[in-house]
Amino acid sequence: MIARITGLFGSLPAPRSLRKQLLVISLLILSGLLLLIGVLQYVLMRDFIYSNRAESMEAQIRSVPREIFSSPPAWGAGGMDASGMSGGEAGSPDTGSPGNPPPGNLRNTGRRPLLLDAHTTIAVYSADRGFKDFQEETLSDSPAPRLTDAEYNDLLKHTTDKANGGYRLMAAPDGSEHLAVFMNLGKPQEARMLLQMSVSTGPLKDVIMQQLLIFAALSVVALLAGLLLYLPALRKTLVPLSNMGEAAEIIDAGNLSERFPVHQGQTEIDKLSRSFNGMLERLEISFHNEREAKEQMRRFAADASHELRTPLTSIHGFLEVLLRGAADNREQLMGALTSMHGESKRINKLVEDLLLLARMDGAPQLNIKGMMLGEIITEMQPQLLMLAGDRRVTFDISPGIRGMYDPDKLKQVILNLFQNAVQHTDAHKGTIHISLTARGTEAELAVRDNGSGIAAEHIPHVFERFYRSDSSRTRKYGGSGLGLSITKSIVDAHHGGIRLESRPGEGTTFRVTLPRSVE
Repeated sequence: MIARITGLFGSLPAPRSLRKQLLVISLLILSGLLLLIGVLQYVLMRDFIYSNRAESMEAQIRSVPREIFSSPPAWGAGGMDASGMSGGEAGSPDTGSPGNPPPGNLRNTGRRPLLLDAHTTIAVYSADRGFKDFQEETLSDSPAPRLTDAEYNDLLKHTTDKANGGYRLMAAPDGSEHLAVFMNLGKPQEARMLLQMSVSTGPLKDVIMQQLLIFAALSVVALLAGLLLYLPALRKTLVPLSNMGEAAEIIDAGNLSERFPVHQGQTEIDKLSRSFNGMLERLEISFHNEREAKEQMRRFAADASHELRTPLTSIHGFLEVLLRGAADNREQLMGALTSMHGESKRINKLVEDLLLLARMDGAPQLNIKGMMLGEIITEMQPQLLMLAGDRRVTFDISPGIRGMYDPDKLKQVILNLFQNAVQHTDAHKGTIHISLTARGTEAELAVRDNGSGIAAEHIPHVFERFYRSDSSRTRKYGGSGLGLSITKSIVDAHHGGIRLESRPGEGTTFRVTLPRSVE
């Protein structure tokens, strides 16, 4: 926009500084407003001055003696022709009669001239006598301006002897412009006469131009004062924007905690700062999640490599023993084969768990169907009791809880939670309690044990992949640290939730909430 504005005033390049752009635009707008005010002032002032002058001329014209215009000697005995010369003026002078001064030059007759301004003229028009200019009687510097007979006749029809402040601009014979007012002097029983008083507009225009020059000088002073006062105010106004620029220079990918200043006293700048701060907060969260994801991926790759390397190293060791001659010893051969079979099963289980997690992370494929949730637990009771061994297992299953579930995946959830309880409870004194209850639109499945519990610092990480609160004990039972991660992925795929409650030495409770059908 600033480029377009400056293009109107020449080929000056637009300033690149926002402060200078605002200054130039403000000064241009102020200059335009002052110019507009000057034009309006000229038009309104001219009309005001002309109207006031017309009103004063109407008051003045009413004080002029009417016998000057109505007496026949003033027009001449022979009437008035188009040139304004009377027959009496061309012949011998008439002595006149008492009360009627003789025609001719007032300077010769001794008649007192009308005391009017030197720029003022008086003239009379009559349809039967024509146009008469009283320049000698008024001692005017210029002859009276004259309209056409048709225009005068039209004015005779519409002009009265009342003052209305109306005026008309006319051109005098010498080329100057005059302001003229008209008044009807005729009476109903007499011939109608139109009295014209005019004054040169030169002095009036001089007054107007003097006022305009004063206004122009004041406008220049106002622009200069605005320039001097606006620069500090503009600099102070742009301080919040400068603060944002300084904050932006500090912010980078490694320092997203920095925020733009708010509450600087400018609504628009504060709104922009809050918007940028919201964007920075989202970026910070995104970068944090990305770093967490990278760290988790790195940890996952390291843990997976470690889990795979351990059984592979064991198998490789047994193979080396067999190759050295242990295969000839049946007992050593069977022991090595049994160990390698166990390690291969462990590898197979780990690979299956990793593939399952990969599928759950992508687009989980669930075989959803309507069923009773309690029937799944009832069906699994023999298997769970066998896994528990000498541990005490109790069930509290509320009937009638129906929903849309994948039975195989939910069996895996129950089995993983139960195996976790078995691993962390005493083989003979341990107790495990499984309950299923309805809570509003959700079904809650709880698995509680009286095991060793989990320390508070480990609780936020128990659902992470390959995470073990007791690494040696988990490995002893063949765990890979993926069971709870798989459980959480399956529960999330069912639009449910899982949480745990645990204290060291008091046992652990896992609570799984799943949506249920409410009739």
